[in-house]
Amino acid sequence: MKTDLLLRQTRIHFPRFDATDIEISAIEKGGSDRKFYRVRCSPDQTLILVKYNTEREENRHYVEIARFLDENSIRAPKIYFHDAHEGLIWIEDMGERDLHSYRHEAWLVRRAFYESALDEAAKLHQLPAEKIASIRQNLPAEFTAVLYRWEQQYFFENCLGRYFKIDSSELAALGDLPALDDIAHRLEDLPRHLVHRDFQSQNIIIRNGLACLIDFQGMRPGLPQYDLASLLYDPYVVLSDAERSELLSYYRRDCGGDNGENFDEVLKLCAMQRLMQALGAYGFLGLIKGQTAFLSHIPVAIKSLGAVMKDIPGVDRLRTVLHNLPSTVA
Repeated sequence: MKTDLLLRQTRIHFPRFDATDIEISAIEKGGSDRKFYRVRCSPDQTLILVKYNTEREENRHYVEIARFLDENSIRAPKIYFHDAHEGLIWIEDMGERDLHSYRHEAWLVRRAFYESALDEAAKLHQLPAEKIASIRQNLPAEFTAVLYRWEQQYFFENCLGRYFKIDSSELAALGDLPALDDIAHRLEDLPRHLVHRDFQSQNIIIRNGLACLIDFQGMRPGLPQYDLASLLYDPYVVLSDAERSELLSYYRRDCGGDNGENFDEVLKLCAMQRLMQALGAYGFLGLIKGQTAFLSHIPVAIKSLGAVMKDIPGVDRLRTVLHNLPSTVA
């Protein structure tokens, strides 16, 4: 949809704004199939306009999830107007500074922002079952062994296969490792809570020093450790072991997070899954969708995946493959 048509739609739904003052500019936003625009309605007021693909199921539930988060005091952009027929949503503009944009600041500054993000995640993770039931029909498929296995295969196909060009017979052997199937079923058997699913630095806006969640349309029942892994092993921002340990302690001590005896072990398994999913996405977006900037994040994510798999039994063959991968690909 052309910007002049988007402006026309904005004027229809927000007639109080002077038509001559309204300006619109595109916002580049990751690998999403949605398009984002900043609409300046007056010198001191802006909105974000989202144009989404109505054929993709999760996009159609964004508004319901946003309202659910607001009802439960979890910071997220407010919905101003939704045109379901056109696939247009006008939402609150939370600003341009995400957590990722602070990656070069001193740890003292970044830590406060990370802790605020963990506070919001913990609110989500601790919602009771009846609250989850109220939004369940608007959420994508929950985490099961099938989804965990899909993440693994997504990694083998799009990262090891398409990007590193690992032989198909080797990929098949790696995919058939019994330990990977065991991990998927073990994670499936654990109690599920509501998770963001893509809880990384570019999906956390910092406004007035506080974290706000965005890109939450993939929210679903899963494991809190998956969100933690998404943030602590985020390929877009390199955290030191000490920084990661501080944030993990904060979540468990001050956010009322799970303190089960197997917490750390489950976190490693979730980190393995999350990094596989991210690497699969980088390969797919970079090589299939032509968004080649994503390929630059593969080396960091591969290194992190190898590190978290160090103490996971039964994946020695995969760990060896990762260790022998070239640092650059022609």
